[in-house]
Amino acid sequence: MRPTGKLHIGHYFGALQNWVRLQNDPAYECFYFIADWHALTSDYADTSAVAQNTIEIVTDYLAAGLDPQKSVIFQQSLIPEHAELHLLLGMVTPLGWLERVPTYKEAFENVTNKDLHTYGFLGYPCLQTADIVMYSEPGTPLFVPVGEDQVSHVEISREIVRRFDFFYGFKVHPDLFIPANFADYCRALKNLRVVKTLRDLVDSSEQPWEASAAAKASILTRYAAEVGMRNFTDEMGEFRKYFEFSEVLTEPQVMLTRTPRIPGLDGRKMSKSYGNAITLSESDEEIRKKTKVMVTDPARKRRTDPGNPDVCPVYDWHKLFSSPETLAWAAEGCRSAGIGCIECKAKMADHLIQWITPIRERRVKYEKDRAHVLEVIDTGSKRAREVAKGTMERVREAVFGWQKKRAEVAASK
Repeated sequence: MRPTGKLHIGHYFGALQNWVRLQNDPAYECFYFIADWHALTSDYADTSAVAQNTIEIVTDYLAAGLDPQKSVIFQQSLIPEHAELHLLLGMVTPLGWLERVPTYKEAFENVTNKDLHTYGFLGYPCLQTADIVMYSEPGTPLFVPVGEDQVSHVEISREIVRRFDFFYGFKVHPDLFIPANFADYCRALKNLRVVKTLRDLVDSSEQPWEASAAAKASILTRYAAEVGMRNFTDEMGEFRKYFEFSEVLTEPQVMLTRTPRIPGLDGRKMSKSYGNAITLSESDEEIRKKTKVMVTDPARKRRTDPGNPDVCPVYDWHKLFSSPETLAWAAEGCRSAGIGCIECKAKMADHLIQWITPIRERRVKYEKDRAHVLEVIDTGSKRAREVAKGTMERVREAVFGWQKKRAEVAASK
């Protein structure tokens, strides 16, 4: 999460609740972090609140039930490898992909008080992809728990990783280009439908089969990246023995999280920027004050008017916090006009306060011990960095091959 301030109940039901469930499942190794570099993509002009907001969010993480013994909780900017992988991914990501990201276009339409025409904002998906795949391990599934509105973010990460792996994990065996295999090479080109591509890309004075082995391998790699690995494999047929593909970074998969409808106090999406949220640290007095003015079914203009609980934000909140008995009471009372909206809101507030009290009490405990919160951040960041270092060793070797080159030099002495 970006460090924009204290978390609210929308964050809890939209993400934190599921994160706690996943950390308690031994099948998963979980990494949760504060994306302070991401905060700079839009709030670069004023970073004065980032440090305090980071502490506030980790405090909320702990209060909500995240356990640093069961999951890795860390701060993005303490892991410099994220920036390095971001740079390498940016080298292979087409500009057009970034410009077509739906949230990129939406931000320009909706955010008018900030200048978002920056390299950092445009490259946001590359940094996000680095954040995700930094904690991948070849052969092990990598999941990102998201709601339906964030699936597109994971999809572009998959595309970026797929392209990166083609450039640095796809290999053409040099035996394909030796004279003894000339017939195989020609038939492979025919199968792969790249003869025209080769003619377009090699020197005009050369025949496609006269291009250097490196040029041929590069063109075949680019072709494979364009058509996709599955299509390429189908086209290879009997010549697949000349090609190999190794996973450098793992394509992330979406773990779709079904989240309940959590409207804000005014019926819109809950957001701190709209001022329509209840934070996890809200006092009883503030909860009652804010919920008393919540919007309800617009059809209930008078106390005697029957309403429809299915279109009422207050009833949506009853579903989150109230007992089945109260839920039935609210639905029946709304439809029959047996209860008024003020009475319904007050009852919901009672249950909300009952639900939030233990979270708030844990939060107060951590608020009194900020040093412990910082220790959680630092310890988790050290654990995360050890994983990140291993990932970057693998990535650097795939991109540059220095270990292989040094071994060759040492062997030639």
